Amino acid sequence: MKAVIQRVTEASVTVDQKKVANIGNGLLILLGVEHEDTHDDVKWLSNKVARLRIFNDENGVMNTSLLDTNGEAIVVSQFTLHASTKKGSRPSYMKAAKSDVSIPMYEAFVTQLEKDLGKKVQTGIFAADMKVALLNDGPVTIIIDTKNKE
Repeated sequence: MKAVIQRVTEASVTVDQKKVANIGNGLLILLGVEHEDTHDDVKWLSNKVARLRIFNDENGVMNTSLLDTNGEAIVVSQFTLHASTKKGSRPSYMKAAKSDVSIPMYEAFVTQLEKDLGKKVQTGIFAADMKVALLNDGPVTIIIDTKNKE
């Protein structure tokens, strides 16, 4: 799994001119599922996201997590995170899981993150043409790959 995590002061997802998700302070998480991803990846990534200390404490130092701040989250599926641009000018998405794998893994991640945070997590609509709006705070953007746990 790959995730692009953005600290936001606000974010929303619109589908067919209807807002389907909307948060204030928190995280916008773009999630890409690979065909080799497992439930261990789901648990590891969710735990990492919930506890990632990228919010400012009272001294303005990034030292608090989404859990600490009681912030909100939106998870948006994004298969293009698994694009390979090694050859030519047209990206290949061969590593991105097909929907029979990616939908259950995406849903499992959302469910696990809700458990880890103890609250509802908002989502986009899987495979829809989504318009994602955000006000990145910082800006702070973190990329995590469960296959390369750095």
